[in-house]
Order: sequence, then C-alpha cells, then structure tokens
Amino acid sequence: MTENTQQQPASNPELPTQYAPAQVEGKLYERWVERGYFEADAKSEKPAYTIVIPPPNVTGALHLGHAFQVTLMDALTRRKRMQGFETLWLPGMDHAGIATQNKVEQQLAEEGKSRHDLGREAFTERVWQWKEEYGGRILGQLRRLGAGLDWSRERFTMDEGLSRAVQTIFKKLYDDELIYRAERIINWCPRCLTAISDIEVEYQEDSGELVSLKYGEGDETVVVATTRVETMLGDTAVAVHPDDPRYAHLIGKRIKLPLTDRTIPVVADTHVDPEFGTGAVKVTPAHDPNDFAIGQRHGLESLTIMDERAVITVPGPFQGLDRFEARSAIVAALREQGRIVAEKRPYVHSVGHCSRCKTTIEPRLSLQWWVKVGPLAQAAGDAVRDGRVAIHPADMSKRYFDWVDNMYDWCISRQLWWGHRIPVWYGPNGEMVCVGPDEQPPAGEGWTQDPDVLDTWFSSGLWPFSTLGWPERTPDLEKFYATDVLLTGHDIIFFWVARMMMFGLYAMDGEAPFHTVALTGLVRDETGKKMSKSNPNSVDPLDWMDAYGSDAVRFTLAKGANPGADVPIGEDWVQASRNFANKIWNATRFALMNGATVEGELPPAERLSAADRWILSRLNKTVAEVDAYYDDYQFAKLSDALYHFAWDEVFDWYVELSKTTYFEGGEQAKVSARVLGEVLDVTLRLLHPVVPFVTETLWTTLTGGESLVIADWPGDSGFRDEAAEKEIELVQRVVTEVRRFRSDQGLQPGQKVPARLDLAGTALAPHEPAIRQLLRLQPEGEGFSATATLPVAGATVALDLSGVIDVGAERKRLAKDLAAAEKEKAQAGAKLGNEAFLAKAPEQVVGKIRQRLAHAEEEIARISAQLEALPVR
Repeated sequence: MTENTQQQPASNPELPTQYAPAQVEGKLYERWVERGYFEADAKSEKPAYTIVIPPPNVTGALHLGHAFQVTLMDALTRRKRMQGFETLWLPGMDHAGIATQNKVEQQLAEEGKSRHDLGREAFTERVWQWKEEYGGRILGQLRRLGAGLDWSRERFTMDEGLSRAVQTIFKKLYDDELIYRAERIINWCPRCLTAISDIEVEYQEDSGELVSLKYGEGDETVVVATTRVETMLGDTAVAVHPDDPRYAHLIGKRIKLPLTDRTIPVVADTHVDPEFGTGAVKVTPAHDPNDFAIGQRHGLESLTIMDERAVITVPGPFQGLDRFEARSAIVAALREQGRIVAEKRPYVHSVGHCSRCKTTIEPRLSLQWWVKVGPLAQAAGDAVRDGRVAIHPADMSKRYFDWVDNMYDWCISRQLWWGHRIPVWYGPNGEMVCVGPDEQPPAGEGWTQDPDVLDTWFSSGLWPFSTLGWPERTPDLEKFYATDVLLTGHDIIFFWVARMMMFGLYAMDGEAPFHTVALTGLVRDETGKKMSKSNPNSVDPLDWMDAYGSDAVRFTLAKGANPGADVPIGEDWVQASRNFANKIWNATRFALMNGATVEGELPPAERLSAADRWILSRLNKTVAEVDAYYDDYQFAKLSDALYHFAWDEVFDWYVELSKTTYFEGGEQAKVSARVLGEVLDVTLRLLHPVVPFVTETLWTTLTGGESLVIADWPGDSGFRDEAAEKEIELVQRVVTEVRRFRSDQGLQPGQKVPARLDLAGTALAPHEPAIRQLLRLQPEGEGFSATATLPVAGATVALDLSGVIDVGAERKRLAKDLAAAEKEKAQAGAKLGNEAFLAKAPEQVVGKIRQRLAHAEEEIARISAQLEALPVR
C-alpha cells in the first residue's frame, strides 16, 4: 500500500487511556524543530515547493484569521514534504510602520514624552528596543498551533537584507521613471499625522448632517449640498453638467462665495450628475479626490484650508478651530446670512476612519512620493490572463482584474519615523538625488535626506523574493523562486497580492512570484457575523487550544474552508473536533491492544475477508479523493472525507466488523490485525497535515517510525474490490435498518434481543456472527416467538420482542403518529391541488409545501412498516 510501513513497532505499545493534548503538543513541536524537519536545503535535488507566510505585524497577536490561514498553509507544506518535495515554508514579520510607531508613542506618552522629545535617531532606537522586547509574540503562538515553518530562515521587513532589497528596487523604479514626486489628494490621519493607504481606512456609517448652501446672488444663485461644510472655505469653483439647461447661463461666470471676499467660477464638467441633488457641486480641489480631478481639468487653484492636525488655517473668524468645531460655527454663520436652504440631520453616510486610531480621515492635498503603476499593473494582469498565474477559485479573478485594470498611482510615502526611509537627498540648490544601496549619498552643506518613510506595503510587496536573498542570485532564490502558492484572504487581493505581482514581475524579469493564488474567505462567528474585538463574539484561539487542543482548532478551521467562502466557527464545532481526536485515539488504542501491526507484507487478496477487502478498497479510494481535493485547495471537502472515512468506515464499521474475528483468534485474526495496522497507518498519514499532534503520537506508537513529518505520503495502490464493497454495503443496510427499528421501539443500544436470521442464499450469510454482534442479537432459544419480522436486503430478521416492549402502547403511539402524518399529507396535497393557490404563491412557498408532502409520505411509509412489524397480539 505505502512505503515506510515495514517499521518495527514499539514493543508492547501502550497508550494512556485518554488523550491529553497539553502533555503532548509542546514537546512534540520542539522535537520537530530540534531535529530540523522543517528546514529546507537549497542544495537538494528534490523538486522544490515553496510558500512564504503572509508576514504578520510585529505588533500582532494570533487571531482566528491567522490560525485559519496558517492551518491551511501548514497542511499544504506537510503534505508536500511527505510527498518528497524540498519544502520551504518561510516565516517572518512585517515592521508595520504606523502600528508599531503608535505602540511606542503610547509608551512614551505614559512617561510624559513624545517622539519629538527624543529626536528621530533616539526614537528609532527605542522602537527597535520595543521590537526585541515585546514584538513578535505571534511567532511563538504559531509554534503553539503547530506551524512547520523553517525558523532558520526567519525574516523581518526591516532586517539588513530586506532593507537592501527595498533600496535597490526603489532606485531601479526611480531610474526607470516609475517613481515620482507630486502633489495629489491622499488619505490623511490628523491623529497619526501621516498619509495612510486605502487598506488602512475603515469605512463605517456615521450620523452627520447634509447641508444645502446657496452661493451667489439673484439670478446667479446656485444651491450645493455637502456633509463637510467647513471645506467651503477652500472652494475654487462650482461645477455643473455642460448639458444642464438650468445652469447654461452661468457657465463661465463668477459667483460670490459666502463668508469670504472671493468669487469663484462656474465650470462645466461631465463628471457632474445632473440627476443627483441640485445638479451642481462645490469644488474643493485640495480636500476631495474628485474635486482635485475637476480642478486639474479646469486649471483651478487648490487652496489648503487645514493644517496637518485638521485645524482651520484660513485667516478670519474660523482660524484656529478644529474642523468639527469649524463645521458648526460655519453653519451658524451661513444660517445667520440666510444661506442655509435645507438641513438634513441626522444624515447617515459612509465615512472613512483610520484603522489604527479610529480618527476620521481627511482627504488632503499633499506632496508625496508615488509609483506609476500603469505598466506594472498591466504586467500583473497579463500574468493571470496568459495562465502564468492561476487564481483559485477562478471566479475571484474578476475582482483581481477589476483592481489591476483600474489601478490609480500608488502613494508610497508616509510621514513617520519608523520604516524604510526614502533614499532621496535634496541639495541646497534644488538638486534631487536617489541613492542605491552601494552608492554614497551626496555630502556637503545643505544636503538633507527626505524625512518620509515608505508605505509598509512597499517592502511587503517584495516579500516572495527579498526573503530569498534578492537582489543577489542566492542559492535560495535559484531553488525556491517562484513560490508555488500564495494562500491569503480575498480581502487583501487588491493591496498585497497585486503589489507582489507588480514587483515580482518587475524585479524577476517577468517571472511571477507564485504559480497559484489560493484565496480564502474570512473567519466569522457561528451566525455568520464578522468577529471583532469590540464585539462579544471575538475569540482568542489560544483559549480554545488550551481547552480542546491545537488539533481540534485546526481541524475545525480546515473543515470550514471552502475556497473563497467565509468560514463560520463556533465553540461547539471545536468540541466536536476534540471528540474526533479522542475517537482516533481510542480506536487506535483498541487496535493496538488487539494486535494491529504493520509488520510483514500485506496478505494477498485471497486470504482477506470481505471486510478486509472492503476497507482496503475504500482506503485507496479515499487516498485518491483526498489527493484530488488537496490539488484543488478544497480543504473542507478533504477534511470531511477524512472525517467520515476515519470515524464511520474505519472506526464504526471495520473495527466493529473485525471484533468477532479478534475474539475468535486464529490465522484470520492475524490477517485482520495486519489489515487494520495498514489502514491505521495510511489513515494517520492522511490526517497528519491537518491534525499533526495526535496523529504523530499514534503513528510512532503503531509503527515505531521516527516521525510522520518525514514519513511518505500514502499512494493509491490501485486496489479496488467493488464486489466486497457491495457485500459490506448489504451488511450495513441490514444493521442500519434493524438499529433504526430497535430505536423506534424504544430499545436501548445495548439491550439484547432474541432473533432468528434467515440469510441463506445471500452474500450476508458469512457475516451472521458480525451482524449479531453489532445488533446485540441473541440466538433464538426455547420459546422463541417471532413477534416482529423485518425483510432487509434480501434477508429476513425475525425478532422476539415479547417481554421487551408494551406492544399495545407502542401500537397506539404509532397509530397516533400515522394519523398526524396522513393529516399533513392531506393538507399539503390539497394546497398543491389548488390551481388558484399555485398561481399566486411564490415558488419558494410552493417548494416548501412540496417538501412537506414528500416528508409526510416518507413518514407514512416508515410508520406503516413499523406497525406491520409489530406482533398482532
């Protein structure tokens, strides 16, 4: 069946009666690391398989989203390692510029200081100290989860090698005129005092006000509406649609801007929707991205009316007011002048907030550094279109194309002190020099380096190749680039995936950074709601690992992982996964106690019982099924297939079917013990990538092998026995039907009942001892009376229920249930026979009634069969 099964099992292997994850997991993981199982060798002749972990923030702690993706990546790499690949799963952390700087600034604030009290150099040193002392705790938590990462290659986006990569690609992009400096509208956080990326903006529904204002006088009056009244101080035009007849007489004229001494022009622009509102919009180029574009098209002046802290700077009565204070004061002043036409309050609308400090974002015109993304985005789109990179699931590719085909130039500068400083120097006479990693910056009086740092996404966009030693052609880069799969959430396809694609193709001569992008959904609570620290539904996965073990958390997450779909998870499901781990433990323990072994060759088919041949046939089908699911990133389906094979077919059926063989002893018992050992060996290998700890403990005990981490992945031997599968299916039908009948009669599972089995002439005959054992059926004795007869699968099972149940009471109960089912059938049938009802009722309602009718008919058939099986007396 598989290689490496001919191990020497431990002598008299014993397992504790219960599985205790806390006593197993930590020790096992440290042993794996100490033995170097996760370390990849760039000199190996094995084919490479590479995944780089999406680098968690150095400030981060493990949450369920991390645990989810890490579990799936670990499963992929563990399987590939077992399949004989030189597998590299590279760990590391992101320096997380704004988040980390905020952490240290908060620390300083508690000391009554600010970063400005320390100065840039001392502050940066303080951040490095914080990183060494407090940062990176998530990496220890990944170990706790069992992540098989190559810790010898751990990287950090601010380490020396990655810093060199950042400076190299900045210089290359600059020289190729793909990086430039310009004034544009950016997302500005007045609290963090920096530009922030789109992904760092969180939108939420805020309650504000919509105010309609009257500009101009008399016939030259225009009404505009805004939720940010304070920005009217920076208006430099009113825009209308060129074909709107209401404003044709105003286009090209200038009108009075209230509360100021200025007049502003009325311009015609097709961006304006004449059907929306009054069909006229105020234009504030310095404080709105759409207005900025209008201003560019019409050569309008851009007036910045706020400073970096969102305080009004326009001379006059509002100067020095915070933007929100100014909003109220300006509305009051306009109302006094009769300029307020309408006020809608509350007006609920979507407002952007800084994801770090929750401050309302201010669109702001600012001089920043930008990447010209046009040619880079084109290449990123082409790589997917021509098949070099596959997006999985395929329907997610539309979202990818929507982004890369319509990408705006990327603002890469941040007004922070922690991060990769922009390698540009300015001279005393307006000179500007970009410096590469092997070049000396210009010296002399008046030369200064740009104070800004680069967006965190700039360095993380280099992650797939900078971590492997680029810009040098290192052995790691030669062996492990391009990476095989990027597994990440669909929520960052725009921000991280696209940037890695652009930079990878650009830096690596057209070779994409990964062959496949496997997109996952987001983890949600059991009701489908988003988990949030501010909500009571937030869960710390470490708490669940403490309570139920890491395997249980991993299996629950994998079992919910359908490609691209969100993953609901609740504690009950983790408990169920813990029960599964316990089931694996108890069944393997039973098998070992009954001689299950991997010693010797697997006996030939002619020496195997039908149950042996059935389980080996099902085992090979499961191997093929699991392989296909892995190759298609169908983690939920592969987990479900393994769950049902292990629990239902191996533990509930094969082990139970084999018990009579073990009890009888002899040669056949030895054969079944070898088959059971084989089945457990392969099943534990299949389960290992998802539930590594419990499987490692059981497999090494069963086989005496060194470790499942380096064991061979099971192959499909091709063994199939359809006849044996059909034969055992008949046994299962008999057992299932009689169990159902026993349950319907109120019999306890362990309650013994005298029975006569008429199996002659059927494939069931050899299985009578097993059927009796599974159903707790005693041989018929003196005075046996067949009070209930069940025809099943061509055989007959006669039961003597006299003295076991109250036949009269049972008949009354069933008759009552039958009457209820017949009434339900009549009601549903009547509705479905009513043409007027069918013509008016929604299809969904009609469908439910059809389901009710079908269920009622099934109930009638079931209850009637039970009544017929009851004794007449």
